[in-house]
Amino acid sequence: MLAQVPTAVLGILIILLAALLAVAGAAFTQRRITVDQRKARTTGLNQINGVLGAMFGVIVGFSAFLVLNKYHAAQVTVQSEAGDVEEIYRLAAPLPEPERGHIQGLATSYARVLVEEGWPLMRRGKTSPRAEALAEELRGSIQRGYKTSTGAEQEFFGQQLDVVNDLEEDREARLLAVHQRLPSILWAALVVLATLLVVFSYLIGMESRQLHLLTVAALTTGIALVLFTIGILDRPFSTDFRVGPRPFELVLRDIGGKGG
Repeated sequence: MLAQVPTAVLGILIILLAALLAVAGAAFTQRRITVDQRKARTTGLNQINGVLGAMFGVIVGFSAFLVLNKYHAAQVTVQSEAGDVEEIYRLAAPLPEPERGHIQGLATSYARVLVEEGWPLMRRGKTSPRAEALAEELRGSIQRGYKTSTGAEQEFFGQQLDVVNDLEEDREARLLAVHQRLPSILWAALVVLATLLVVFSYLIGMESRQLHLLTVAALTTGIALVLFTIGILDRPFSTDFRVGPRPFELVLRDIGGKGG
């Protein structure tokens, strides 16, 4: 059910829920602890908040660095993998039939299956068995051609084997990005520190009750937005802001959509 909700809408709902819960907690605290009691502890609370804020900032910065690198690496990997497919198709052009048609057909089918089946499956954290089978068949066809051919043809097959190796490396890197997640210890640190920051904001000694609630809501909204953004970037193929199959779509357009 949640997978069908647009990512932006889901993010807004999560952030609003977090802000509402935080405001409810602050309102409860206001009824239990008077303003004078909260003011008396302002100095100590400010020091603790400063330390917690600094720790939270460091963890957020480190986590953001990791997920941004992961997201960028996924983009580069997809572009490289699509380039490998197009290179295999191009290198097969000088080969005689039926080798040329067979290899070009497999390369085209691989790109098409990824666009039509692979990306929807990756959004659900799964991979395409058909794409894997096509990649294996492509390698097998090129290896057989390399062993049975001689002269110039063998040189072409040798070049294709090199590109197939690159294709498999890029494919493995892409699939790793589908399943790899930010270490759970970092998520635990982020959630615990975020919760402490919000809870300590309940104890701010503001005279205006409404201003205090607004401050808590603003702080919680900012924290929730940061955590949600990190979560989105940590899933480069699973949300509406995912790395898309555009490079493969361009390859299919460039080679004319030929193949099986």
